[in-house]
Amino acid sequence: MEKVLIVTGASRGIGAATARAAGRAGYSVVVNYTAQRAAAESVVRDIEAAGGSAVAIHADVSQEADVLRLFAETDDLFGRLDGLVNNAGVVGRSSRFTELDTGDLHRVFAINVFGSFLAAREAVKRMSTSRGGRGGAIVNLSSGAATLGSPGEFVHYAASKGAINTMTIGLAKEVAREGIRVNAVEPGMIETDMQAASGDPGRVARIVPTVPMARAGSPEEVAGPILFLLSEAASYMTGAILRVSGGR
Repeated sequence: MEKVLIVTGASRGIGAATARAAGRAGYSVVVNYTAQRAAAESVVRDIEAAGGSAVAIHADVSQEADVLRLFAETDDLFGRLDGLVNNAGVVGRSSRFTELDTGDLHRVFAINVFGSFLAAREAVKRMSTSRGGRGGAIVNLSSGAATLGSPGEFVHYAASKGAINTMTIGLAKEVAREGIRVNAVEPGMIETDMQAASGDPGRVARIVPTVPMARAGSPEEVAGPILFLLSEAASYMTGAILRVSGGR
């Protein structure tokens, strides 16, 4: 039976690239989305056209009821779960710390942190060998911002990803003897529409000169390491935080 993988926020960017790569790797993929139904369905069609299996499921990961429904629908459709990619996230609005909007702060943490915690919790319940599961793997999407800090623009986003790193390490240790590996990927400057959503569409061009490889990465260049961490090739890796940043 094909393994089943949930990818949150999979309608675009790194999530969409990961879902497509997982489909090619033989996973049945749950393509989670919040607002962009047409884009999510396009990802599903791409996976199916390549011979894979996929379904799009709407759920806002910042809402516990939605997360519970996402996993319940996955149970009903596939009857198993083998992996989770906690990709759903927002960068928030660019601002100095003193100008930080409280609503934006809540939104960034609700999606990036609470959403990842809730999804990981439900995945562990299903995959843990101590609960009758078959084991599995979780890959969390962190960011190079977690260690760079993003001063003057995205300290709140950087802090949310620092929380993801800590959760990755702690959860990995907690479930290591239950057949579940938990790792994270820290992307650097990646060409997605997230930068435009922040209100700073020129940020990629401005940051690229600070990248040792002198270019931004592509979503596909992050999807590859994610699939590696999900795979048996990474069978002795847990609690690892893998930086994919062109050297930055």
